Formats: sequence, structure tokens, C-alpha cells
Amino acid sequence: MKTTHLTLLVGLFLGAAAAFGSIGQFLVVLLFGLIGLAVGLALDGRIEIRGLTDRWGR
Repeated sequence: MKTTHLTLLVGLFLGAAAAFGSIGQFLVVLLFGLIGLAVGLALDGRIEIRGLTDRWGR
């Protein structure tokens, strides 16, 4: 299993633990999943966090 897949699953499980219920809580789970996916992509080297933060700092 790739690191990206693992971190996406971790983000989804954390989101499910943080919010279990309605549509608003589903959106929280989705947000955690996206955060987990972003972390996994960064760890795999598919996205460069430094480039994103430098662009926002200007």
C-alpha cells in the first residue's frame, strides 16, 4: 500500500472519529480525508509544500 493511500485512510478514520452523523459531519470527514491525502502526496514527493508556502508568502 502506498503512503498516499495509507494517509488517506488515516485521515478518513480520524474524520469519522471526529464527526459521526449528519451531512455537516460528513463534510468534516471529507475535509480530513483531503488533508490526509495531501499529507500522503507530500510524503510521496508528488507535491512540494515549500513551493506552495513560498507562493502564499508573497
